Amino acid sequence: MTVKLRDKNEDYQQLIIELDQRKQPIWKAVAKGLNRPRRVGFTMNLNRLDKLTKGKETIVVPGIVLGTGELTKSLNIAALRFSDSAKQKIEKAGGKCLGIEQLAKENPDGKGVRIMG
Repeated sequence: MTVKLRDKNEDYQQLIIELDQRKQPIWKAVAKGLNRPRRVGFTMNLNRLDKLTKGKETIVVPGIVLGTGELTKSLNIAALRFSDSAKQKIEKAGGKCLGIEQLAKENPDGKGVRIMG
């Protein structure tokens, strides 16, 4: 399948292509989420993540995680970018901040990973 890429950044384009070429539906869905126009891209606040998740989960946000609110659960979150305050709050709650590419390498099957956006 040929993907029409919306972003001009070559690293970003390569990430979308690599995820789209995987067989697992979760990575294809993440690639589709990353390939949205910036004006309708995904942005998640910590308070929303805290409300929608249980502890000890692995979450993928195909966009940006912002530090609004508090995180009371230990979550491993993979995203395109994190604000500085979001990183601090996630690590303070006992979680980890990962890049999407890093999570895709660590968990190629996508088992136990949820997409939020």
